[in-house]
Amino acid sequence: MPRIPYAPRIRTVLVVTAAALAARRALRGRIKGSPLWPLPALDHPISGRGREAQAPARTHRLTVTERVAEATGVIRLRLEGADLPDWEPGAHLDLVLPSGTVRQYSLCGSPATPGSYTIAVRLIEDGRGGSQEAHELLHEGTEVTVRGPRNRFPLHDSHAYVFIAGGIGITPILPMVRQAEREGIPWRLLYGGRSRASMPFLAEVEKLAGAGADRVTVVAEDEDGRPDLAALLAGAPPHAAVYCCGPEPLMDAVAALLPDAPEGLTLHTERFAPATPSPTGENAPFEVELRRTGRTVTVPADTSALRAIRDQALPDLPYSCEQGFCGTCQQRLLAGEVEHRDELLTDAERDDSLLICVSRAREGGRLVLDL
Repeated sequence: MPRIPYAPRIRTVLVVTAAALAARRALRGRIKGSPLWPLPALDHPISGRGREAQAPARTHRLTVTERVAEATGVIRLRLEGADLPDWEPGAHLDLVLPSGTVRQYSLCGSPATPGSYTIAVRLIEDGRGGSQEAHELLHEGTEVTVRGPRNRFPLHDSHAYVFIAGGIGITPILPMVRQAEREGIPWRLLYGGRSRASMPFLAEVEKLAGAGADRVTVVAEDEDGRPDLAALLAGAPPHAAVYCCGPEPLMDAVAALLPDAPEGLTLHTERFAPATPSPTGENAPFEVELRRTGRTVTVPADTSALRAIRDQALPDLPYSCEQGFCGTCQQRLLAGEVEHRDELLTDAERDDSLLICVSRAREGGRLVLDL
């Protein structure tokens, strides 16, 4: 048998090896781009938008190391622990209270402080009991479980910012203001509340104004009346980012004024409030088909789709707030018309997904979910 010269053999080996590596890289890229990656699949499929949406929030056991009365009816808590994930302005924690109740609280400390998270809790007398439990049971030395942090209210890049906060809504806004100041980006803040005594972090807000005192407007309603939102927005730079958090009437008012404001303002809001009720005031029963599970669930008029699915088909399906603002129960919609009642999803997300803790089938119809 004739022998192949040495040099051509080397070239052949190199060509074959390069082709194999290229094919391997291409296959790896296709696998990673697949919606089934990474494998193995979860025991209980969770629909979502990519791997981040499918991954459960990390759980941490923390200790309350500081409790301070930050304002009338508001306590500030520092929670400390080991190996805590980093976070960015706008992030929040799921706080698991001693009773097992879960509530969401924005992180309001500094992301640059390792080993601790800071939250603030306003006591809501006529609420569902979570804030009252936090005020009564969370003291220095108390251990608590938290999940997260997660960020559904991120601070996007902009050439200028307008921040609007009402009451406890200052908590996610404050780290944003600090970051804008640190990066030298122009910003203005309107901070309103019922009274100065009820407004948490007021001293720090006024200190942030620094030499540019006109950057911060503090409006205490018992002294100054309602804030002039129209004037604030009229003076905003074109194409600035507007971030607003606070009571629903405040955020609704800002959204209503935006069309008359300077060109290109973009509004970003966060609502930690119960979901919008049905327009008719009544719920109708409906059915949910779980396409991958092969089951059809009946949702009674007085039950959420989340509860019905957990009770009848998928008992370990993740959830958290049950109010339509944390995003844990977001599922992919395959068919059906949805009556969206959340305060979280964008219009684009509502085209093919819903939060099953609050949203229902329109007019008692049928939904098909990727579950």
